[in-house]
Amino acid sequence: MTFQEKIRNCENTFGPLVHLSDVIPTEIFAALGYDYIWLDMEHTTLTCEQVHHHMLAARNGGSAAIVRVPVHDLTYTKRIMEMGPDGIIFPMVTGYEDAKELLSWTLYPPLGARGCGPKAAVRYGIDNEPDFYKNGHVKTCRFIQVELESAAREIEKIVTIPHLDGVILGMHDLSGSIGRLGDVFSKENLKLAQHTVDVCRANNITVGTATFAIDKETLTRYHDMGMNMITTGSDYDFILKLGRETLETMQGIMK
Repeated sequence: MTFQEKIRNCENTFGPLVHLSDVIPTEIFAALGYDYIWLDMEHTTLTCEQVHHHMLAARNGGSAAIVRVPVHDLTYTKRIMEMGPDGIIFPMVTGYEDAKELLSWTLYPPLGARGCGPKAAVRYGIDNEPDFYKNGHVKTCRFIQVELESAAREIEKIVTIPHLDGVILGMHDLSGSIGRLGDVFSKENLKLAQHTVDVCRANNITVGTATFAIDKETLTRYHDMGMNMITTGSDYDFILKLGRETLETMQGIMK
């Protein structure tokens, strides 16, 4: 089953976040067998060129590559889409109208407003370009992030948008939007999150979250809420955690 089929069938999928410019972590994650690699441009210095290299490394190892764009910007969206990602993620979506416009940037007319000019997306002409305009472009998975209360309040409308494949909760920013930044598991935040999950599941839309937590308790909690797409841990954080643990071990041995 392809990544797109898993997402559209609401199968369980999981993958790590990549923030560093070097592609070796992506190569390792893909070789380990993660379903996808989340390439993050929102909170990193990754350039389009570096993201493209990561995408190639992910595919070479058998993992899908999904890209979170840094801002709601048509130019960035174009550049990422022309690389032919397996998925694109729009952060900080404010509501239905915002989500509808953002998705339109990824679809050719008459479905949307995407401009013509695919490059890597059609393997530079190896694939049939007219067929891509007609059929190929819809194969990319499209995700929006519910990180604001305003989006959570409009989730019933958001899930009706054609070609929306998944909704990803940003639990920290969601908590901030209700004045409780960092209180991820507060009653109020969980209520918004659970409502979002329930609406997505009822409409056969993949729903998940992205978290730096790697402990079993937290990840189980998200899964038990009904999330089927969980992005967990990151390249630099894995290095930090094991690096710190090893340092403390050696300091204990050699004191």
